Amino acid sequence: MPGKHRIGAEQTMLFIGSIRERLSIIALTGDEYADALQAASVRSIVGGGIYDALLAHRAIKAQAEMIYTWNTRHYSVCVLQK
Repeated sequence: MPGKHRIGAEQTMLFIGSIRERLSIIALTGDEYADALQAASVRSIVGGGIYDALLAHRAIKAQAEMIYTWNTRHYSVCVLQK
């Protein structure tokens, strides 16, 4: 976090540990990563939208029912179906 909300490394690691206890890490294979980038390219997704497109592909892989975001604009562009 920037500015006055910044936390130290030790607090950060405690926070990450807490998240890892509750959530599963979903990684894309090299081929899945390339497919996600290709799909983003076809949709003219650029900048930070690429990161969100990769997150959307992970959500698809995890068979997630919902994505929570404050950036709905990026996700409305990356409606992805397999």
